[in-house]
Amino acid sequence: MQVELAQLALVDSNVEHNTRKVIETIGRADVAGGTQLIVFPETSLSGFPTRENVGDVAQAVDGPALSAVRNAAREAGVAAAVGFAERDGSRFYNTTVLIDKSGAILLRYRKVHLWASDVGVFTPGDRFEVCQWNGLTVGLQICYDIEFPEGVRALATLDADLLIVTNGNMDPFGPVHRRAMTARAMENQMFAVMVNRCGAGDDNLTFPGESTLFEPSGDVAAEAGAEETVLRARIDLTRLETSREHYRYLHDARVPLGLTRVDHEDGSRSLVIEARRRYD
Repeated sequence: MQVELAQLALVDSNVEHNTRKVIETIGRADVAGGTQLIVFPETSLSGFPTRENVGDVAQAVDGPALSAVRNAAREAGVAAAVGFAERDGSRFYNTTVLIDKSGAILLRYRKVHLWASDVGVFTPGDRFEVCQWNGLTVGLQICYDIEFPEGVRALATLDADLLIVTNGNMDPFGPVHRRAMTARAMENQMFAVMVNRCGAGDDNLTFPGESTLFEPSGDVAAEAGAEETVLRARIDLTRLETSREHYRYLHDARVPLGLTRVDHEDGSRSLVIEARRRYD
């Protein structure tokens, strides 16, 4: 199965520019060559908003930006994972959605673990969820989430085979996510696609790219550099069985997550955080 890692330079708070760039990238997907999924960075439609402008930048799930991207995915006949600043009533979320090739939203994930610059801008999500896509069980994470093992383990507990991470990790922290993703893929025996943005951002930030496809062993299957690129990579599904032949981490794990499971009518499954743990 071929996937494309769309490592793009984005403009923070410029929804029109970013959405146009995402749509153009979807339109160039190598569907004829076998691409079935294209993954974009964190908040790829909006860039990172601020406390002052998030009300102007954020859009609802049925807003014009995501609707245009859904149309583009349907016209191209390819699935896409895209991030955006989501408005839901009076609240705002750092959200990623998985869109199938018909333009339908299969999965919506709201970032649970907020990075320092997210705090005060976004409300944290409260659940980890998987869906069925292309014969695989798929889960989503966003950037800082992957530095906490519990989120990916929750997805693995829900039988995830493929982890999609929309990333917005800046210098000098690129190596942190490389190490974390190696561990997350290996300890949960799943494929993991991590797509980071590149180039400059607001507040003098630089995003190093280095988008990567990890195998269930934690090994790197494909990796981009620091420049803007669309990296095409193939997922060999036989690697799932190979990685699980001798090690059975999920079977042998003994520490419960303490999350509440919810099975939905559409076949998706969630593990819900009932109450935030406080240490102060």
